[in-house]
Amino acid sequence: MSTVTVVGYGAGNTASVQFALERLGASVVITDDADQIAAAERLILPGVGAAAYAMQRLKTLGLVAPIRAFERPLLGVCLGQQLLFERSDEGGGVDLLGLIPGEVRQLEGGSDLPVPHMGWTRLKIVKPDPLLAGVSDGDYAYFVHSFVCPDGDATLATAAYGTAVPAVVRKANRWGCQFHPERSAATGARILQNFLELSA
Repeated sequence: MSTVTVVGYGAGNTASVQFALERLGASVVITDDADQIAAAERLILPGVGAAAYAMQRLKTLGLVAPIRAFERPLLGVCLGQQLLFERSDEGGGVDLLGLIPGEVRQLEGGSDLPVPHMGWTRLKIVKPDPLLAGVSDGDYAYFVHSFVCPDGDATLATAAYGTAVPAVVRKANRWGCQFHPERSAATGARILQNFLELSA
């Protein structure tokens, strides 16, 4: 049985992530303890809301350093993916974890593209990756977000919403999903199962 540690820092949908992982047979620990996070077999950084608040919580709890130093599989979910990048232009600008190059920017909407981007959107696979094993072009995932990560070398999959939204990213042992895999039915369950099977 895989053990997954979920960072419980008051800015994430930890309960729904926990239940989704437990349905897959994982043992889940939710913690804000820096030592437990540093020693985790694999780590999920969830996130909902504002980047500045999330970063302040991570700093207050002393979690920035252990997350930056973490060398086993790490998955950022929704805001958690955005936090992996260097900076966000939200609220005039906020420094993030700096694990993936680039700046997170406000999602540009339109008359037929409301912000936040909320709902089911098809994925387009850009690069093969173990996290995406069994996931195909056109599979749907559930998104809720107002900011978008930069599209670059780290992008594994995109979703179309006026622009190519980086839906799955990776740099080294750090992955991110802009959508909510815990709310994305079979596609999300497959991605979480793949995460549980990544070599630690």
